[in-house]
Amino acid sequence: MSVEITFLGTGTSQGIPIIACDCSVCHSEDPCDNRMRTSALVSLDGHHVLIDTTPDLRFQCLQNDVRRIDAVLITHTHADHFLGLDDIRRFTQIQQSPIDLYIHRQHYASLEKVFGYAQAERAGSNPDLPHLNFHSVEEPFSLFGYEVIPIPLAHGRAVVAGFRIGPLAYCTDISDMPAEASAQLQDLELLVLGALRPKPHPAHLTIAQAVEVAQRIGAKQTFLVHMSHQVRHREQDDLLPHTIRLAYDGLKIRI
Repeated sequence: MSVEITFLGTGTSQGIPIIACDCSVCHSEDPCDNRMRTSALVSLDGHHVLIDTTPDLRFQCLQNDVRRIDAVLITHTHADHFLGLDDIRRFTQIQQSPIDLYIHRQHYASLEKVFGYAQAERAGSNPDLPHLNFHSVEEPFSLFGYEVIPIPLAHGRAVVAGFRIGPLAYCTDISDMPAEASAQLQDLELLVLGALRPKPHPAHLTIAQAVEVAQRIGAKQTFLVHMSHQVRHREQDDLLPHTIRLAYDGLKIRI
């Protein structure tokens, strides 16, 4: 069994650099400080599962030479996590078959409202539209021989879905990790966890809070994502425990 994750983007909703900002991170020459909106590509024995479809999706796929997508998981329907969904049409054109998309029940109505035209039965034979099979999920399901567990998590007053896929878990944009969710994340090889900045935020974990959550879960390795321009990669990464690191765009980890 082979699992690999590619971090397509590791930045917050505005990306880094943000528009019209003169801060040192937005003008950093360190490529690790240049962050597109947060998403990832997980390879399961050669099957490619995209987690979130950001507004940067086209460029992320070009930059990482992504040539196939076999399934899509959407954590939630905030703009920075799903508004790039139309770019999936290139993959359905290449593959000439619909792609399965999985989303938590709480976000299904928003997905259908914005991208209802992308459902395969509506798109029909039009090659210029994405062709997707929408699946509303709450319970664990199987994907390419791996169990996928959707885990509802708080994102301020909203709800997002974390996903556990075999030895890997992906939990971005969260403000709390309750005990019942932690119990579903035991014995992980790799945990991906959102950590916005050092200062508190009502809808996101701080870096210190994310470190505490990561240590409580105890994955062999944790990577932090969804960082703002208040986080300079090299400085912050050096302060973290050795089992917890900042991810960066283009990073690949094989489990």
